Amino acid sequence: MDREMERAKLLLAEGKYTCVVCGEGKTFTATERGVRPLLAWLNEGADLAGAAAADRVVGKAAAFLYVLLGVGAVYAPLMSEPARETLLAGGIEAVADEIVPAIRNRMGTGFCPMESA
Repeated sequence: MDREMERAKLLLAEGKYTCVVCGEGKTFTATERGVRPLLAWLNEGADLAGAAAADRVVGKAAAFLYVLLGVGAVYAPLMSEPARETLLAGGIEAVADEIVPAIRNRMGTGFCPMESA
């Protein structure tokens, strides 16, 4: 898991992707913002069981999707406390550089609608 997490974090740090999932010799990458990539992987039936994910921002909605996808660990530079709690309750390792009470919307005028939902 550590090797996959380091690879996912490295790919995320390169700045080309918004989300990277590595595991079992497979790498999934996305450039879309928000939960779109996670919803797409869920709808496609992607096998992410036990994989390591690195995502720019993880709020509560993304955390629920990671639980459904069955990943083993999630790293984010920015993660909300509800997201962290959701991941841990789902048995998923949650690592973040910064934990905040809630994710703000892109305009910075309030909370992210997905976080509030």
